[in-house]
This record gives sequence, structure tokens and C-alpha cells, in this order.
Amino acid sequence: MTAMVPGYRLIDADVFRRRIAQAREILTECVLCPRACRVNRCAGEPGACGAGAALEVAHWQVHYGEEPPLSDNGGAGAVFFSHCNLHCVYCQNHQISQQPGIQHPISTAELSRIMISLQEQGAQNIDLVSPSHFLPQILSALFEARQQGLRLPIVYNTNGYESEPALALLDGLVDIYLPDFKYGNDADALRYSQAPDYVAAASRALRQMHAQVGDFVEDEQGRACRGLLVRHLVLPQGHAASKTVLDILKKNVGTGIGLSVMSQYAPCYRASRYPELNRPLTPREYDECTEYVQALGFTRCWIQELESNNVYFPDFSGKDVFKDNR
Repeated sequence: MTAMVPGYRLIDADVFRRRIAQAREILTECVLCPRACRVNRCAGEPGACGAGAALEVAHWQVHYGEEPPLSDNGGAGAVFFSHCNLHCVYCQNHQISQQPGIQHPISTAELSRIMISLQEQGAQNIDLVSPSHFLPQILSALFEARQQGLRLPIVYNTNGYESEPALALLDGLVDIYLPDFKYGNDADALRYSQAPDYVAAASRALRQMHAQVGDFVEDEQGRACRGLLVRHLVLPQGHAASKTVLDILKKNVGTGIGLSVMSQYAPCYRASRYPELNRPLTPREYDECTEYVQALGFTRCWIQELESNNVYFPDFSGKDVFKDNR
């Protein structure tokens, strides 16, 4: 297979500039996510995500903890953005997504230099983690980085709670979509993430992502180069409605996508306030989900060891964020 050229390198410069302008206009009455706050973030007014006008990055590094096609050959060039448009009570990245103190305002020029630096360090992609609320600034930085010689695939690593107008601006610019599909019912989405319409919004978003990039594609070395790879975190006592999630995925985007079924749930942040979530998964709970994955015919799957709930917890307060990064 011939190496794929990242989409953002092929798109016409004038089209790229128009996308940037359209994204910036959205910030004056923000509808970048389904919450549609309609606040003027350009004037510094924060949205429900907590982000205002400034681009904020919490951490960046070459990261070896993503799925193997994303990080086994050189690592993912991960850029972790501050804030989040979901408010998950069990968030493993809560230090940067929901709490003040680890936010670093930077310019788009600085972000473009970070992308180039990750490429120079040997990263196999640029992995944008929780990027949605900074879409206009990211597009500007990507345009600048393209001019400086960036040539890595772009991974859009998101919680799945995306708006269709925002995703339309990414068409042809993102190579690999890496969304969560967190819940199969809105009662759990409301209780644990304050997102009453999550199922419908995420379903629409995943269909749009799949229409843009198609099924999951790897090169001869097993490196992801294009397509949709969906993550699903299994929760205790069925509180993610995992089988419904898998049914929706098969119906809406088919079994040719990549699918990562995660067992790494463990109580953190505010999960102890919810008795039903205040424990790790049992082997039976996880096995029921993975067996259903196989029954539905998904074949491009990544399954975690149950002990991963002790491995994947980052600590953004120190220098060694991922203690077992490699």
C-alpha cells in the first residue's frame, strides 16, 4: 500500500482559509458542540466547556499509550487540550478537563511549533486530545504547520459529543477520527456526563465522521493512516448500555471500523458519590461486552486486560504524566 498523504496537505489553501474564518465566526455565538451555548467566546465569555477566547494546552508529548495502530511505531504526537464539553463524574483526565490550575494559554503559532516538534521527535501522527472547543485555533495552527512542513496524519481524539456544523469544517482535514461512544441511553449520559441528548448527538457525529474518512485503514507496518476508530469504556453494572452502543455502531457505521473496548474504568474524580460506579469492573461485566463484540462481527478490535484500570491513569500535576508511557 502506498503511504497516504494527509488530507490537510491536499486541500486548497483558499478553502482552508475559508474554513478557518467560518470556525472563528462560530466562536462569536458558539455552537461548536451540541450544547450550543451561543456565548461570545471571542469576547472572553466562557462556554459550558469552560473555554473562553484563549487557546489552552495542558500537556504535549510523544505518547505510547494509545491503541497499537496509533502509537506502536514511534508513538502518537499527543496534544492534550484543557477543558471539555462533557462533565463526566469519573473522568480520568479531570485535572485538565474540569479543574482549574493546569491550563497554559498559547498562541496558534506555538501550537504549530509543537506539532512540528512532535514530528521531529519521530511521532507517527498528531493526536489532538479533547480538541473540539478549540477548533478555530487548531485549524489556524494546522494551516501554519502545513506551511512549515508538517506531514503527519491528524487524529481527532474526541468524546463523541460533536456538532455537525463543526465536523463539516474538518472534512478533508482529519485523517483518523478517534471518538468515544460513551452511552447507549440518555439517562446515564445525563446522570454521569450532564449530556441529556448524548446518544442522538454522538450517533449523528459518528455517521458524519465515517462519511468523511470511511472504514479503518492501516499500512503494511500496522500504522493507522485513515478511517474511524471508536472507543467504548465499559462501566459497572451496565451503566454505559454497552450492548446498545454496539448495536448502534453496527447499524450506523458497520463493522469495518476500528473498535477499542476499554476495561480501564476505575472510580476517580467524583465517582465515589455514585454507589453504582464506586468500584472497578468485574471480569464478567467486561467479558459480556467483548463476547457481544465478536457476536456482532466486529473484527478490527482492541481488547484491554482487566488490570488496565491500574495502568492508564495520568497525573498531569507532575512531569511524568504517564508513568508507564513506554
